[in-house]
Amino acid sequence: SAGLLIYLVSFMMVFCAGAQEEGEIDCTPGFQVKEYQVQYNGGFPAGEPLLQVAFNDCKGNQDVQFEVSHPDFVVDEEGRLSPRRDVIDSGTVMFIHGQSIHSDDMAQVDILGAPPRSPQTLREILGLGQIPYRQRRSLLVPPMFVPENQRPPFPRSIGKVISADMEENHVFHLTGKGADQDPKGVFRINRLTGEVAVQRPLDREAIAMYYLQVSTTDLSGKVVEGPVALEVSVIDQNDNRPIFQESRYAGEVLEGSPTGTTVMTMTAYDADDPNTENAVLRYHISKQSPSKPSPNMFYIDPEKGDIVTVISSSLLDRETLPTTQYELEIVAKDMAGSDVGLTGTATATITITDKNDHAPEFTHSLFQATVDEGSTGVIVNLTVDDRDDPATGAWRAVYSIINGNVGQSFEVHTNPDNNEGMLSVVKPLDYENTAYHTLLIKVENEDPLVPDVGYGPSSTATVHVTVLDVNEGPMFFPDPMVVTKRENVPVGSFVATLNATDPDILQTQSIRFALLKDPAGWLTVNPVKGTVNTTAILDRESPFVRNNMYSAVFMATDNGSPPATGTGTLVITLEDDNDNAPYVSPSVARVCEDAKDLNVVVLGGQDKDIYPNAEPFSIELGKQPGLEKTWKVSRINNTHAQVTLLHNLKRANYNLPLLVTDSGVPQLSNSTEIKVQVCTCKKNKMDCNSAWLVRSSMPLCLGLALLSILCEYPSHDVPTSPQGTGG
Repeated sequence: SAGLLIYLVSFMMVFCAGAQEEGEIDCTPGFQVKEYQVQYNGGFPAGEPLLQVAFNDCKGNQDVQFEVSHPDFVVDEEGRLSPRRDVIDSGTVMFIHGQSIHSDDMAQVDILGAPPRSPQTLREILGLGQIPYRQRRSLLVPPMFVPENQRPPFPRSIGKVISADMEENHVFHLTGKGADQDPKGVFRINRLTGEVAVQRPLDREAIAMYYLQVSTTDLSGKVVEGPVALEVSVIDQNDNRPIFQESRYAGEVLEGSPTGTTVMTMTAYDADDPNTENAVLRYHISKQSPSKPSPNMFYIDPEKGDIVTVISSSLLDRETLPTTQYELEIVAKDMAGSDVGLTGTATATITITDKNDHAPEFTHSLFQATVDEGSTGVIVNLTVDDRDDPATGAWRAVYSIINGNVGQSFEVHTNPDNNEGMLSVVKPLDYENTAYHTLLIKVENEDPLVPDVGYGPSSTATVHVTVLDVNEGPMFFPDPMVVTKRENVPVGSFVATLNATDPDILQTQSIRFALLKDPAGWLTVNPVKGTVNTTAILDRESPFVRNNMYSAVFMATDNGSPPATGTGTLVITLEDDNDNAPYVSPSVARVCEDAKDLNVVVLGGQDKDIYPNAEPFSIELGKQPGLEKTWKVSRINNTHAQVTLLHNLKRANYNLPLLVTDSGVPQLSNSTEIKVQVCTCKKNKMDCNSAWLVRSSMPLCLGLALLSILCEYPSHDVPTSPQGTGG
């Protein structure tokens, strides 16, 4: 019977392997038969095969290892279970653990008619000394494996949980994500046998590992064993193509680079299991465009994805290649590049960049330019040729004047639009000084040349500049001309004689003068002699005078063809005369009629003249008799005085006469007056309204009083109030 069992199992393994190769059925890794039976006939002789296990990891069974819970039994490479020696105490059950890189599973062997081992403990039955399975009490839960993308029918068995203490009233329970938690219903367990099954296709890229728990309970729901962790690994299938993150990639390599220079690295990604060949990628170049001068100018490392140059450095010349950009179609294939591998593609654009291996050269060795004297700006554009890549530092030109620019009258700059050199005059040239200039210009690149290339004679050029004579306007000297005059000089007084010369010394020309700007209209000029005289009184206090200075602009015109003009400024510094009387401010003051502080106001003296014709000022009461009985003026400093009441006055308006005198020679005095309002003050508020009413009614009262006095005293003067005139 043992021989027949071995034959049947061997036939099943061959059949399953053949069916897998043909793709007729799906393969579930692990033991294809989970339970075996052998008959005990008094013992087992050494070396005699008892059965052949059916184990398939669905990947060719490479490096499969078996362990048996009974130390006296072994499973060989062919999967045959045999005793190492003559065995009598085999016990009633054994477990076989099969493991490879792709599968890990367990099978049970029941020995019919055998007596129990003595001593026979639970650890010995489960072989825990040899098989490293996680367990709690007597519940044995091996790891399980499920290929992704299985086709129906479902459910499919993936393994079995074994309980050594299982009784008829005990049932298995499966919990966790994939069982009773989302995603629910992926796995189920047979409540009576412990067989675990998958109920629908799995996707490893979505969930690669399920972590479940297995337990047993009695019929009342009380947990008997567990929970024990159950790990279900999803076996990868090659169902994802390699993907490049971008459809197009760009790289560059310097022209003349040696063979083997790394240009760029292409990297694709595969979502399949990185620990399997499903995600092992290989790269190759499927197409190069253009294909000249060689269809294999570049090579890609199959494993790393590094693109390197194959073409020689002498042929990698940007100036001789048919194009400066090459496109490579890169293919990434999984399954380590095997024929059955899936592919992904991307395009690599490689630009041959320029190095400065060509010096710029002038298109002409001699350039001509003409310029009017006295003018500035660009006078000639210098053109160059450069075979290097435009818009790079190897092409952009830098110009310099290396000879002939003695007075630094010329500058040369690069036109960024066309790389030409713009030679400019920055300081006006003088025909009478030098009519011809010869410059030597040099051109270089922004970037240095490569070591084996230098600048030759064509990198310099000569420029002949011819200066054209232009009729130049007369020039005043000095400009401005500054003179000093006292204000109020008589009309017709001499002020100054203007001096202007014509820079055209090689021509004989006459000059005439004219007044161009005279804001106050004070001056006149002799057109031939250039003498300036006054036509009005010079007033230092005029609004046209700033900081004691008056400015006028004159024009000189030659008789050239066409006539040319020049302008000059005459500045007259005016000395002060004491021609303005002083005055005081403020002109109005207020005081309370019951004020305890009788200080009325502080007056300040002012004068349009300047020192010494202004302060110190003398501020005193007017000459009217009796003022000193009511008012007092006290000097504070050179410019200010305090006005004080000697006693309180009734509410009214009062005009206080004052006399203000400056310190000029001779002194000037001004008889003036200030208005003092005596107001009613209550609660910090000053009421002066009735005072103004009194002021507005006084003209009528004064008129009536004056008429009465004239009638009574026709031959006498009118008396005045000694205390100030009431308003």
